[in-house]
Amino acid sequence: MDNTIHKVNLHPYFRVGLRDSLITFLLLVLATGCAFVFFEILPGHSANIAMIYILSLVLISRYTEGYFYCIIASLVAVVCINFLFTYPYFQINFTLAGYPVAFLCMLAISLITSTMTSHLIRQAAIISEREKMLAEAEKEKMRANLLRAVSHDLRTPLTGIIGNSSSYLENRETLSDSAKEEIVQSIYNDSNWLLNMVENLLTVTRIHGDNLKINTSYEPVEEVVSEALMRIHKRFPDSKVLASVPDEMLLLPMDAILIEQVIINLIENAFVHSGNTEPVELRVEKQDAMVGFYITDHGRGIPSAKLDTLFDGTLTTNPDVAADTHKGMGIGLSICKTIIIAHHGNITAKNLKTGAELSFFLPMEVTANES
Repeated sequence: MDNTIHKVNLHPYFRVGLRDSLITFLLLVLATGCAFVFFEILPGHSANIAMIYILSLVLISRYTEGYFYCIIASLVAVVCINFLFTYPYFQINFTLAGYPVAFLCMLAISLITSTMTSHLIRQAAIISEREKMLAEAEKEKMRANLLRAVSHDLRTPLTGIIGNSSSYLENRETLSDSAKEEIVQSIYNDSNWLLNMVENLLTVTRIHGDNLKINTSYEPVEEVVSEALMRIHKRFPDSKVLASVPDEMLLLPMDAILIEQVIINLIENAFVHSGNTEPVELRVEKQDAMVGFYITDHGRGIPSAKLDTLFDGTLTTNPDVAADTHKGMGIGLSICKTIIIAHHGNITAKNLKTGAELSFFLPMEVTANES
């Protein structure tokens, strides 16, 4: 005797679930309650009562999955109309004129509504999945660009440190004091650059999760800018920054340490790559629901080949563009982009008649999906 139990898998549209069963039950109870109220006000209008049940069928189709609940609800609705609201009351009478037509109409409405709703749900699921894939692809691209930038920016100063150290050790007996001082100064500068990159990488660890989530609180813009300028002055004591902020108190939802790092990175980029000794300008402006931060220099500008990928950490492959053989811009600016995106803002760069302007914008209010 075969005692094997055969498991029957129902089609997804006919599976029964506790949640959907509860929704169907509650909506039918609500429709019946509304029908009783309507029947007390206007007795004998069973056609209008049918519209109440049809509305409940539409809602059941919208908030449940599959056809099972709609078919059952259609049957229950027709029986309720016959039993509760059609004379003779509290009796089932299948001989009433139009009764089969009413049932078939309700069943057709339920099936059509269910089919349309299921199609819309599937379309929404497909769109959501595509958006997730695109977001994941963007994050993978950002990781790859960041890795390339790290590799490039670490290799250049490390090569300089190794080369200068080797030159000093091999020729220290014959080198003049000024040459020794120049070599040590170069090693010191490259070491500071490496330290700055480590600080940038540690900054990224404050942004956690696949959704670039950060912990924000309302911080005064003036204090954040002031703290960033103090740190810049310690790193570049001989450089000047002309800063201007609005007179009114501006409070923005932000991670203050991250935004300070963005300001520092952008100003340092202007110092190192502008090729000009004029003061860098930092300007803060309120613009509707956003606050803009503008960092402007009066140097040689940004090579046109780099403008489109400036914040992606990618390196130019254009042979006509001279590369910066000392330090790259990639990692610092790509981290700036990551931080600003995590704050639901945006960051841009453009060339001016003289020099370049890098700017970023932060919202003044916490967005609905930000925690």
